[in-house]
Amino acid sequence: MAARDEPAPGCLHAIARDYADGSVVGEHCHVDGQLIHATAGVMQIQAAHRLWLVPPQRALWIPPRLTHALRARGGVSLRTLDIAPACAQQLLGDVPRGFAVPTLVRELILRMLDPCAASDGERHGRLTAVLVDELADLDPDGISLPMPTDPRLARVCACILARPGEEHRIDELARHSGASVRTLGRLALHELGCPLSTWRQQARVLSAVPMLVAGESVTGAARSLGYETAGAFAAMFRRLVGMSPHEYRTVCK
Repeated sequence: MAARDEPAPGCLHAIARDYADGSVVGEHCHVDGQLIHATAGVMQIQAAHRLWLVPPQRALWIPPRLTHALRARGGVSLRTLDIAPACAQQLLGDVPRGFAVPTLVRELILRMLDPCAASDGERHGRLTAVLVDELADLDPDGISLPMPTDPRLARVCACILARPGEEHRIDELARHSGASVRTLGRLALHELGCPLSTWRQQARVLSAVPMLVAGESVTGAARSLGYETAGAFAAMFRRLVGMSPHEYRTVCK
């Protein structure tokens, strides 16, 4: 296994920002890469034609200069790592990816925000070195949805995401989009890689994440999202996420 280069001084910086529920940060980019992580609340992030929901104990890597937009789902305590371009790709790559955040990484990020650690160059350097080792071993993880570029299909997807619990008849969506039912079906297969009905089911599961993190019961989330039974919702959630809604809520605390 090849040895990694030593981290450059100052290549990692922790940033703390708090957002009220519903706060929006429009499309923007940074010179540095960002490991976007929150200790409370859920971040909805759109980048590279995909949509992620990032709860506590999860993070999303945004490479340097990649345009992205954010929305707070619930009150959010953002505790993010800025990573200089010189070491960003080596650590986390050049495409956006979700990761599970172990307790050690979370605590190291919080420690870097401590004013004493930030003002002590040697201590900051030691924290950086440990973080670099830990970041290189993060496990990929994250629920995301493909997002379309065609404006007609984009209108349809935005409508579904805004009201995921509604039935959304395909003929009504077609009228809203300005495209025929057949055209919508063709666009979905081309841009989303699946039928629109499948994408809608995935959007429902994605929409359940902030509900579960906020403490909503599985039954309540299922009802809000239009499922007839909590069991049907739980089965779809497990199929897409790999664990039950109860398990997911536990690991995101």
